[in-house]
Amino acid sequence: MDRKKVELLAKVFDNAHHLYIRGFRMLTLGWSDGVSFIPVNSCLLSTENQKNRINEAKPVSAQTFGAKIREMAQSKATDVMLKLVEEAQAAGIQAKYVLFDSWFTYPKTILALKRMGLDTVAMVKKADTIQFRYQEKMVSDKEIFRRSRKRRGRAKYLLSVMVEVCGETNLPAKLVFIRNRNKKSDYLVLISTDTALSEQEIIQLYGKRWDIEVFFKTSKSVLKLTDECRSMSYDAMCAQTAVVFARFIFLAVTIREEKDDRSIGPLFYEICDEIADITFEDALRKLELFLEKLVTHFNASSIDIRAFLPDFLNDLPADLAALLGSGFRIHANV
Repeated sequence: MDRKKVELLAKVFDNAHHLYIRGFRMLTLGWSDGVSFIPVNSCLLSTENQKNRINEAKPVSAQTFGAKIREMAQSKATDVMLKLVEEAQAAGIQAKYVLFDSWFTYPKTILALKRMGLDTVAMVKKADTIQFRYQEKMVSDKEIFRRSRKRRGRAKYLLSVMVEVCGETNLPAKLVFIRNRNKKSDYLVLISTDTALSEQEIIQLYGKRWDIEVFFKTSKSVLKLTDECRSMSYDAMCAQTAVVFARFIFLAVTIREEKDDRSIGPLFYEICDEIADITFEDALRKLELFLEKLVTHFNASSIDIRAFLPDFLNDLPADLAALLGSGFRIHANV
């Protein structure tokens, strides 16, 4: 197993679980540990202006859950997002990062999430109205990109700078400018309030937000999110959404149990720990040195060759050393 795969396995079972935000008319919160995605909560957004509501919902008691959902649906999307995160934390759902696109990336939102103990990894709008403190001045990300020196060649990112998200308090953050794969002349901007993350880790972490897009595609194309319910009732549409989410959770649990190697329990971690003891490159190098010695001593007796075999085998993982050792013994007996 090569170094990249070992590092990927290491990231799979760390504690950096993520909350994903996605939505336009239906704002959705999902949770992921990098392998499985679980929809947590959602809100079908409406409008505060009663004239723009096509089918007015029946009035219900202000103490009921239905009334709370209606009130939330008529709030701003950024406020709804924070409310969904609060409810997830109150339910005991743990996470370290919140991932979302540029619809929700405002200083007020980022600072609010930090007060909840959550770091943000998100896309930033290229707008003059969203500004950060950079070199003692409040400037937009567009101005930062224009004034800064970009990396040359085929670098994985164009620019990385430290800024401050300003509000009631100032929060250090890292802006990473990357190429837009769909338009080479354009660029995208990512922000991370965890400044300890490297640029590559920020890019990889934000890329995991694609899981929620796969979830929506599956929900609409396979689980009939938009086709099964024809009712104009707001309560009925909320109920249908909950049913679809439950279906997806059943599928996610089944896939995890049948295809996720972590479902085999402690054996998975023991294997990963053993793999981490020696990288694939190191193993190849040791094998190369062994073959060089073997060629050098080709004309020597088998006793001389056996003399340096133990040293070679001792540097390998226990299971691999035992396997190779038994192979050498069988060959010697033959």
